[in-house]
Amino acid sequence: MTNKEAYVQKAQAKLDEWDAQLSKLRAQLSGASADAKIKLNNEIESLESKRSDMKDKLNKLRNASEDAWEDMKEGFESAWESVSTSFKDAVNRFK
Repeated sequence: MTNKEAYVQKAQAKLDEWDAQLSKLRAQLSGASADAKIKLNNEIESLESKRSDMKDKLNKLRNASEDAWEDMKEGFESAWESVSTSFKDAVNRFK
């Protein structure tokens, strides 16, 4: 397995983890107060958008040539860190 393949698999696993976290947040909607539902729903929509953007970036990275993916990786990692922080913050806020 190449470094690229391993990197893509690791990133895909994290996307799957984010999907699970989004499912948990959606489940919390049913028991939340009206104000909390609004905040939680807005947070979920924001996270879903960020997750979708990262999936698109990962697909571009996955389809990049072996030489190009190294150049793309740095920008991907920067975006990745930002989205990871958003997920962590949201999960902690709505525990």
